[in-house]
Amino acid sequence: MTESMQRLARFCVETRFEALPEALVAQAKRHILDTFGAALAGADSRVALQAQRLFASEPGTVPVWGTSRRVGAGHAALLNGIAAHALELDDTGGCDHSGAVVLPAAMAALALAERPVCGREFITAVVIGYEIGRRVLEACGSYSAHNGAGWHSTATCGVFGAAAASARILGLDVTQTVSALGIAGSFSGGLWAFIHDGSHSKKLHSGRAAEGGLLAARFAREGISGPSQLFDDVWGGFLKTLAPGTAQPAALVADLGQVWKLARCSIKPYAACRGTHSAIDALGRLMAQLKVEAAQVEDVHVRLCGFLQDMCGGRDTGSLAAAQMSLPYALAARLVHGHCRLWAYDDARRDDPDIARWMTRIRLEVDGQLSEDGEPVVSVRTVDGREASLCVEVPLGAPGNPLSEAALEEKFFSLALRVLPQDRAEGLLERMRNLESLESVSGLERWLT
Repeated sequence: MTESMQRLARFCVETRFEALPEALVAQAKRHILDTFGAALAGADSRVALQAQRLFASEPGTVPVWGTSRRVGAGHAALLNGIAAHALELDDTGGCDHSGAVVLPAAMAALALAERPVCGREFITAVVIGYEIGRRVLEACGSYSAHNGAGWHSTATCGVFGAAAASARILGLDVTQTVSALGIAGSFSGGLWAFIHDGSHSKKLHSGRAAEGGLLAARFAREGISGPSQLFDDVWGGFLKTLAPGTAQPAALVADLGQVWKLARCSIKPYAACRGTHSAIDALGRLMAQLKVEAAQVEDVHVRLCGFLQDMCGGRDTGSLAAAQMSLPYALAARLVHGHCRLWAYDDARRDDPDIARWMTRIRLEVDGQLSEDGEPVVSVRTVDGREASLCVEVPLGAPGNPLSEAALEEKFFSLALRVLPQDRAEGLLERMRNLESLESVSGLERWLT
């Protein structure tokens, strides 16, 4: 067993709730609530409904959130993970979409645990999941390096976060947790090929990672071994295979237990890829600075790095998935509809002729001097010839510019009430506020169906 795997496994097993900073616990509760909201709304999405039909005849006891369906634990992790990421409203900045991977796996693991899991233990498991998933991504060389190579980190790295959280819920020891992480490495996968045609596979990645992580922990609990040299520089190792030119293996355990990766995660105010958020905020601020409405804007110019151009430079609005990855559409929606919330991406609004007209007046230009991890520079030119530029380094929803409690709860209700009655949504919110006081988290399922 190598040192890094040993240290990660011991961290998963030995971390105690009392070691978590108070602010981190508060943030974890916010992210859990936000993920539940995203998943509840996503349960009624087209891709989630199609996925649910696949398992309609298969019995089980674990709920599919926002529905009356019950399936097996693995299928619940899969379906709830798909739903959580289906509408691009789940959190970001972890593996990348840690909430949509870790929470469905941890909740499904509750049904398989040999003892009741209290709120404090559940929060600890979720924090551990965020931690491990992000550390694996950083060991791959960071987000832009790993995703820029064509891997979708929500899937490739998220499976480790799901395995870690599930291992904690299931009470695995250090040796079993090493195996769970090793097996998770063999379940890792996920490609950015969806970006070229707006296909649905991106939405499946979070669910597949949640399912894979849970399954890895279950196999390990039964004594099935996983490779202990997974992160070593060996043939067939994870980093040597998926990040041969960018690996930073020291990141796996650097400041472990001192620097908490959940603290860097963002909660989305907009129903679009996180890569678009800085530009959305910049456009709004520039319009306020110039004191203009959309009709007084002549055009918009965006300087961005090559990675962001490849990820969000598309102009296809034919599908929800494609539009949510499009920076030009996000800016056009901000101009035409005044916002980039979920309903700005409805079919009818995407087909608005004004959107098409605006997208011809939004120009993207790759600037080779911008960092591949940096935010874009947005310039607005008005019809009367004025011009202003701005780069928003910390967009709304980021840790340095968080949503207020009121805004977070407003987002939660706007999503949860799409599928839940008011009393269920209010009951779930109340239990999230007092999550660390719950004697058993299993009772949450009553408020999710």
